[in-house]
Amino acid sequence: MSDIDPALLPAEDLLAGYARGSFTPLDALNAIGARITRLNPGINAFVAMNPGAEAEAAASTARWAAGRPSGPLDGVPVTIKDLIDVQGFPTRRGSKLTDPTPATADAPLTMGLRSAGAIVIGKTTTTEFGWKTPGDNPLNGITRNPWNTAYTPGGSSSGAGAAAAAGFGPLHVGTDAGGSIRIPAAWCGVVGLKPTFGRVPQWPLGAFAPVAVAGPMTRTVRDCALMLSAMARFDLRDPYALPDDNRDWRDTIEDGVAELRVAILRNPGFPAPTDPDSAAAVDDAARFLAEAGAEVEEADPGLPDMRALFSRIWGVALTRLVNNYPDQRRGQLDPGLLDVAAHNISATALDMIDYESARLVASNAMASFHRRYDLILCPSVPNPPMLADDPTTDPVEALWTKWAPWTCAFNLTRQPAISIPMGFAPSGLPRSVQIAAPMYRDDLVLRAARTLEHACPFAMPDI
Repeated sequence: MSDIDPALLPAEDLLAGYARGSFTPLDALNAIGARITRLNPGINAFVAMNPGAEAEAAASTARWAAGRPSGPLDGVPVTIKDLIDVQGFPTRRGSKLTDPTPATADAPLTMGLRSAGAIVIGKTTTTEFGWKTPGDNPLNGITRNPWNTAYTPGGSSSGAGAAAAAGFGPLHVGTDAGGSIRIPAAWCGVVGLKPTFGRVPQWPLGAFAPVAVAGPMTRTVRDCALMLSAMARFDLRDPYALPDDNRDWRDTIEDGVAELRVAILRNPGFPAPTDPDSAAAVDDAARFLAEAGAEVEEADPGLPDMRALFSRIWGVALTRLVNNYPDQRRGQLDPGLLDVAAHNISATALDMIDYESARLVASNAMASFHRRYDLILCPSVPNPPMLADDPTTDPVEALWTKWAPWTCAFNLTRQPAISIPMGFAPSGLPRSVQIAAPMYRDDLVLRAARTLEHACPFAMPDI
């Protein structure tokens, strides 16, 4: 094995190293395992580890030695968020109330990654049922930010974001119904893609099925595209799944942004808060995109109040979830989850039809906006991460003031959006920006993110 630590390499570099014989999948797994042993006790990114990973890595090592890798990700370690089924492991969703029986089949995206040769090394933490941004849950406790463990990594894909930042492998699966990929990606300094709705098939569907997606969380944009290629395969179990185009999402990733039209979004339908570091990151990204040949200007799509729309859709989904459990067991749920349910108990079926109609109006406004602009640039998060040990208080208000004011709109409109690191704030914590594109144009957000990655390289430390 070479002096290079494979635990800190992107997936593309791992694959190149396997092909050269510089190191093996077993070497990579052992290096990552050593980091997990050393660092995870202070981070708490995992709910379960795969005891069969070593045997899978050994089999992959033999295939590479014979020159017969089984797929485009053969031997690359991956983690799966604990909202997603992995055969042989329970899907606990961060809750004491869920069934501990192991899943009998892989979810569609798990199947896609395994079919490409990836090795599932473990399942990562989530907030309970993916309901909130602070990275804790009643079943598994608090997940912490590797940059500074006093802070939350964000959520609900808390373990995935923390694992990516800590070097616990190159590829991590998150889910996103209102920002749950992009928020932890932003606070952990990694790349997080919310694909077009339906691009990555899911089953079983969760509480937020009409707006939720699954997507990659990685340390480079090219790895994000590589991972998406394995995840975005049609599966008939998901009634929302898009047809399979069988493409490699890296194919156009180096095409740049010359002559693309970029709108800087300052108002996502309401006066969303933005701290100075987030605003400065947007200004820097706008300059980099303009220097790369894009036409950049401020513009307003004229959205309705996305705050009111998303809060009701989010709240009613959580109320329905809470009502699935008998009164005598609800005390085991996250207290904030009960608080949200109490705020939405009076919603009617007619209300929900009205909110769905409003969602379609917002989608139409965005589609019309994208006739003039190829891309939207805005913050990923409104502020730095909260302290990991702080209790969740007034979650209905926190949704708009501290958590998801900049991310939820793109879930409602179902278009792709990505969070990309943009250096560091004076606090030493990562900065980020968000880029969105029209539905089905995931290629454009990847191109723009890759352009920013070239302009503002983000070196991950060996913590």
